[in-house]
Amino acid sequence: MTDTDVIVVGAGPTGLMLAAELRLAGVGVVVLERRPRINEVAKAGGLGGQILHVLRYRGLLERFEAASGRPRPTPQFPFGGLHVDFTRLAEPPMEALLLPQPRIEAVLEEYVRECGADVRRGHEVLGLDEDPAEVSVDVRGPDGAHRVSARYVVGCDGVRSRVRDLAGIAFTGVSYPEVNRLAHVTRPPSVTLREDGDYEAPGIGLLRSGYTQTDHGMFAIASMTPDELTVYTSEEDPDTYDDEIPMTVTELADSIRRVLGADLPLGEPITMTRFTYHARHAERYRAGRILLAGDAAHRFPAGGVAVNAGMLDAVNLGWKLAADVAGWAPTGLVDTYHDERHRAGARTLMHTQAQVALRRGADPAAEALRELLSELLLDEDPVRRIGRLIAGSDVTHPTPGLDQHPLVGTFAPDLPLRTAEGTTTVATLMHTARPVLLDLADREALRETARGWQDRVEIVTARTDPRPADALLIRPDAHIAWATDVGEPHDTAGPALRDALTYWFG
Repeated sequence: MTDTDVIVVGAGPTGLMLAAELRLAGVGVVVLERRPRINEVAKAGGLGGQILHVLRYRGLLERFEAASGRPRPTPQFPFGGLHVDFTRLAEPPMEALLLPQPRIEAVLEEYVRECGADVRRGHEVLGLDEDPAEVSVDVRGPDGAHRVSARYVVGCDGVRSRVRDLAGIAFTGVSYPEVNRLAHVTRPPSVTLREDGDYEAPGIGLLRSGYTQTDHGMFAIASMTPDELTVYTSEEDPDTYDDEIPMTVTELADSIRRVLGADLPLGEPITMTRFTYHARHAERYRAGRILLAGDAAHRFPAGGVAVNAGMLDAVNLGWKLAADVAGWAPTGLVDTYHDERHRAGARTLMHTQAQVALRRGADPAAEALRELLSELLLDEDPVRRIGRLIAGSDVTHPTPGLDQHPLVGTFAPDLPLRTAEGTTTVATLMHTARPVLLDLADREALRETARGWQDRVEIVTARTDPRPADALLIRPDAHIAWATDVGEPHDTAGPALRDALTYWFG
């Protein structure tokens, strides 16, 4: 008999988000983390993109906003050495919340412990044994070596994943030679933020907001709030560094001097991190009862996407493992995790590698490409498309082999709803992470079709104006699994609903 249902290896944002999703579904979960405490080196400076919407759909976003306590930054984001300005769009496709990664992990860990997850710090995975029914994990913890078994093991243990190596999953790709340093610091009085968004600094003069390429690398400066500076350098640096040792203001100032050829006054550090870029993708996200998520499955050569992608992996995987543990998962459901998120990872890898070409090119052709893209980014449609790419919100999950309504596979819109019990929203319905059949046209026949699944699918009748469809079948990860057009007859809508219910929910 197994000790728990699922073992999650790694207590970073991906592993903790997965543990939360599993606990919402009532699944037993043990989280094994080799570090005895949260790593205070802030590898990420916040949350951004589609995961913000997912957290709102889980009722968790307010926790992170309270932990941040800072205003949302202006929706302007880097893309391959360019700045993409979303401020002209009524609904920016990309937004961010400023919160250093140690605080992200602290908020998530507090939540998953409230949900009943068993988080064990100071427990390092040494080995794995898998048979057709379970996986046994050899662990070295504070009290010595021991073994834990589960139905599944998920490696959320980062770029040097022990789980991935033990499972024999290839992690191919390339590494880039630059060392990147990124910091949020308070803006010293001697650095003036001009009305046009540029800067004046003593000994330097005018500093353009955004990216500046020099003979020694790349420098960037911007302000997410008027009292702060975001400063970035990228340079080929022969010195090695230890991920576990935090970057200092002195180290950043030295890098600015090398790249920019001048000293820039810096205020007090808020968050600081250094990193190198890699483009790597796991050959597969599943090997039997062993799965990968987050940095263990993918590395992207651009900032601002890794935490978002990893936590979205977790939300996609959690309900599928829970369905298998509960015994109602249809054949192949867990495999759809690889199909969907590997495709999403490949898309993120595509646009982040395109950013490498944009920022590394130093010849006239590269300058022409940057100039052309800068012109395109003056138009709303390209800006919106790039924003959805960065946010990871352009990824859809269609149902293979079934007729596709245009909404199928997309993230469910947060419709305002009127029910017999009062008003609510789609986001509120998704707080429990259960599938929902949302009847928007009071179609009793469709509700009757779904009755056989009511032990695992919530059936909700509501009104909204205007309605995008007569009914929506929404997966626990808030993607639409099926939809029917307004007025579509039951002799076609009913069988299609039954097929979708069977495909996704057994």
